[in-house]
Amino acid sequence: MLKIVNGKVYDPANGVDGQIKVIAVKEGRIVPEGELDATARTLDARGMIVLPGAVDMHSHIAGPKVNSARKMRPEDHRRAEPVKRTVVTRSGVMGSNPSTFATGYTYARLGYTTVFDAAVPPLGARHAHEELHDTPLIDKGFFVLMGNNEFILRCVRAGEAEKTRHFAAWLLGAAKGYAIKLVNPGGVEAWKAGGRNVSSIDEAVPGFGVTPRQVISELAQAAMDLGLPHPVHIHANNLGLAGNWETTLQTMKALEGRRAHLAHVQFHSYGGEPGGRLSSRVAELVEYVNGHDSISVDVGQVVFGETTSLTGDGPLGYYLHGVTGRKWFNADVEMEAGCGIVPIRYRGRSHVHTTQWAIGLEWLLLMNDPWRIALSTDHPNGGSFTAYPYVIRLLMDREFRREAIRGVNPKAIASTQLPELDREYSLNEIAIITRAAPARLLGMKRKGHLGPGADADITIYDLDADWEKTFATPKIVIKAGHVIVEDGEIRRDMQGRTLYVEPEYDRSIEPEIRKWFADFYTIEFENYAVDMDYLPHAERVAVSGG
Repeated sequence: MLKIVNGKVYDPANGVDGQIKVIAVKEGRIVPEGELDATARTLDARGMIVLPGAVDMHSHIAGPKVNSARKMRPEDHRRAEPVKRTVVTRSGVMGSNPSTFATGYTYARLGYTTVFDAAVPPLGARHAHEELHDTPLIDKGFFVLMGNNEFILRCVRAGEAEKTRHFAAWLLGAAKGYAIKLVNPGGVEAWKAGGRNVSSIDEAVPGFGVTPRQVISELAQAAMDLGLPHPVHIHANNLGLAGNWETTLQTMKALEGRRAHLAHVQFHSYGGEPGGRLSSRVAELVEYVNGHDSISVDVGQVVFGETTSLTGDGPLGYYLHGVTGRKWFNADVEMEAGCGIVPIRYRGRSHVHTTQWAIGLEWLLLMNDPWRIALSTDHPNGGSFTAYPYVIRLLMDREFRREAIRGVNPKAIASTQLPELDREYSLNEIAIITRAAPARLLGMKRKGHLGPGADADITIYDLDADWEKTFATPKIVIKAGHVIVEDGEIRRDMQGRTLYVEPEYDRSIEPEIRKWFADFYTIEFENYAVDMDYLPHAERVAVSGG
């Protein structure tokens, strides 16, 4: 049992904005203070701030492409600072693609207690779960790639919405995933089939005669009909290309009121002509999102420095190789997905990279509703998750942001609204975009808040005049009621839980799925589904339907 006293509590989900409150912990949950007895340990947080454990709803920490990037980039690990073994921790290595151990330890040291990998093909789910099990301290899960799954494309072509829904439910249960993910829907299949992409959401996918619009709307509806805790999670078509803001707007409109989450929206907010320079079109997109409560976004903030672009978007990987001239990797995941990997360095004097950096900040500063926007760097695509304290300072400290603006490409920054934006985030708003909002958007009722019944995931910070230092060095991090970090040191090694869903489906679809596997897959149907032995610390999250 724990009792945290005298701290200023920021718990926006429960309307607490800097009040001095007692936080009581018993058996891994937040409880009313009256449930504690005299044996409870007291933590005095006088002069400190107390927040729920942070939640990263869009990162890349496990699965085939992460592993491929680790193997492809030994230089990334050679120059990275190692995470040394202690009496509590195992050794690891950082870089843009950290080892499993280092990932868990480093997230925890930043006050993060829950992290989701945003794109795992079902065929790679078994190994992804092994990696997640090997990632200590944090709770985790992953989204399942479906936007280029050939069985689903055939169902959409045939107008079999019910079969699409049942197959999606079966696939989530088989992979032990958490949500439906679309990456360049239809475009990856076009790339796999003949080195093409789709240029709009109404261009037919070769060989299938369906459009991205159809895939988006049908799987968005399937997620809603199944009652999944998180809506369809969309990496839209034409990522990274000048002029793609129109595709993004068309994607939002194609949802026709269905719930959806648009991922790393910074990479989808570009004006300009294809092949030309990027410009910002955030204003038009923010206006649409501000007016449509059914849509949420995470940012995909770019930070300057060396990183790795790794994505389920195969044609994007090849495009970046052409732009950068750096080594590249592309892979085809049988009937399901693809991926592309390219090292990249974001430079502050680059017109393109400055524009990308500014666009992410524009999104965060222009959104009216912080409950529908989450902080992310699309780790490692926009930069490492270790940059979150820096981004938080950019949002909270207007003068620091102005100084940063003076160090980037002046022509690029002048074509954005960023120099004119004076907004400074409050601590309450930071608690929303890093904790309360991502937890709510993920449908996790026990995460992102400090009310009775919540998981006892808590971060306590010493206040510093430099907000980056404040958020980079939590005083104490508590996971499931246990102190795991104190004064920057890991005090306890423990396993977090793997969160997954397993919606009901019509089992009469199984013979058709079995035949599909027999005809096309290199793995037998019986060997495809992930056994619960791969999730020794699991929590099945309830769905509200299906």
